[in-house]
Amino acid sequence: MILNNVQLINGQTVSIRVKEGKIAAISDVPLAARDCPQAMFFNGLIFPGLINSHDHLDFNLFPKLGTQKYANYTEWGRHIHQAYAEEIAAVQKIPQYLREKWGIYKNLLCGVTTVVNHGEHQITGDKLLSIFEATQDLHSVHFEPHWKRRLNNPLKMLVPVAIHTGEGTDTAARHEVEQLISWNLLHRKLIGIHGVALTPTLAKSFAALVWCPQSNYFLLGATAPVQHLKKHTRILFGTDSTLTGDWDIWAHVRTARGTGMLKDEELYDALTHKAAETWRLNCGRIALGWDADLVIVKARPDSAPLDNFYGTKPEDILMVMHKGSIRLFDQSLYHQLTDISRNEFGKLYVASSIKYVQGDVQGLMAEIRQYKADAQFPVYHPSDPAA
Repeated sequence: MILNNVQLINGQTVSIRVKEGKIAAISDVPLAARDCPQAMFFNGLIFPGLINSHDHLDFNLFPKLGTQKYANYTEWGRHIHQAYAEEIAAVQKIPQYLREKWGIYKNLLCGVTTVVNHGEHQITGDKLLSIFEATQDLHSVHFEPHWKRRLNNPLKMLVPVAIHTGEGTDTAARHEVEQLISWNLLHRKLIGIHGVALTPTLAKSFAALVWCPQSNYFLLGATAPVQHLKKHTRILFGTDSTLTGDWDIWAHVRTARGTGMLKDEELYDALTHKAAETWRLNCGRIALGWDADLVIVKARPDSAPLDNFYGTKPEDILMVMHKGSIRLFDQSLYHQLTDISRNEFGKLYVASSIKYVQGDVQGLMAEIRQYKADAQFPVYHPSDPAA
């Protein structure tokens, strides 16, 4: 496939040939179809598929839970299990594989092509996007049984450890980070998540920190001081789940941009190639030989490319490609896509925009509602009785 007339983040207009799941050519002029089955023409901004470095795929049917600012995550956990016991039980009645499938679609609809899933290994077998699970996931010092033994398992030496840490504003949160570092006897590669209590000195013990600012502000009223930490560890980006944030990663990204803690280029890197480097993935860049994980969004002629990028909403997405396969496309492209099996795509409304998404999202939502009749979704089909 050829993607003609797309604008890169640096402002350059190019055409891209995709072959066998990889980026095979990048040209300053339109490319002819030749050995590619189809050439498409756009007037859009193209960038690598986003990498969400922290999500709990099976937690994305929950509403936000919490009515106050908490000192730390353990205080929040105790409160929601007391105050929202019925709501939590109602969502947990939905089978895990259905909740995970929705978590995958939640990310895909926003242009995420790789998710680092934290928790139990996903069981859906869905290949709509990349689910990265080559980590040893420890929930946290307080909620992970036998965390010291698991952390110091010599059989896991080469596997990075992903762990919630420093998720609080009190001294207990900082002491938890210090305890984790002191017990990392084998000097495992630590990927911290949240890190609100991190200091520059503590940050040096982590290979990376996954910054989840919207979740942090909702729970704690504060976030990690990444403007100070970025000199000492790599900053990645994550959403956590809808328990503590918006379903739309772009809303999280705009929260992050609004803090001014990272430069625009640094935040962009945290969502793309810096994350790919940390997780050792062959994506996150638009370059020859890299995986064709690509997103094209509507161009705003009056905006600089980075402003265009940060202004993106799910309804602005024209196409999501994962490893060279189209997973989502806008209705405006329907008549250009003559070489794919369009009956493999379901029609959905995202705001007032019509998207075609691979798989049966409408059927998935209907199946979920068999277990929870009032389940809410940010997308709909006109035939959906809940629309």
